[in-house]
Amino acid sequence: MGSAESLEIVVDRARPTGRTLLAAGVEQSYVDVADPRHLHFEYVRRMAAVVDLAAPPGQPLAALHLGGGALTLPRWLAATRPGSAQRVVERDPAVIELVRRELPPVPPEVEVTIGDAREAVTETSAGAYDLVLADVYRAARMPRRVASVEFVAEVGRVLRPDGVYLVNVADLPPLVFSRAQVATLRAVFADVCLVADRRMLRGRRYGNLVLAAAHRAGRLPVRRLVARAAGDPVPGGVLHGAALDAFVAGARPATDAGPAG
Repeated sequence: MGSAESLEIVVDRARPTGRTLLAAGVEQSYVDVADPRHLHFEYVRRMAAVVDLAAPPGQPLAALHLGGGALTLPRWLAATRPGSAQRVVERDPAVIELVRRELPPVPPEVEVTIGDAREAVTETSAGAYDLVLADVYRAARMPRRVASVEFVAEVGRVLRPDGVYLVNVADLPPLVFSRAQVATLRAVFADVCLVADRRMLRGRRYGNLVLAAAHRAGRLPVRRLVARAAGDPVPGGVLHGAALDAFVAGARPATDAGPAG
């Protein structure tokens, strides 16, 4: 994410209990030190909405987080689903050092390790997790090694039969990278959907999309997710089925051998 000198945690002037992790001045993560259920960034709320709707309320889940940041979603999951066994893999030790020093303690059921996301997945036993959540970026780009069919197949292997894979994708119009990522997930998973700001889907802004994938067709809670996304402070749209076919528009899956986008 960056050198220790480029990392800082600042107080949110509009919300005194809010803390933002900045890397070279760019917002990376947000944590409310008084309320881990508060999710500031829209894409994080969209990922949380899928988790909320995909499993019964309060049910503990085994989760693997690829990319740690300020540990926003691990803190949220620990608060909303106590007893969830969670592992976080973060490549930058400076991030974890800063987060441990300046933010509330990491929940005891959250294991934080320094390492490479792909290696962590490859070394994980089959069927180990209910959730894999990926938010892996280097210099504002998702590395090819975590954006390929080969990597996604490994994620599919470590998920349980009803498990869900969630990916944060940063992109800009005309969303070429996002279309390729949808095609990539569809090469491995039977059920895939996309959630994003409607303006982004119309090609009017840069931002983040959330992709959700599951092994079993019909596994994703698409209808309820449509309602949840529409009611968000930043209203979102959900693409699934034929609408997602049209979005992909012939994009090819990314592979280890080719460009990620």
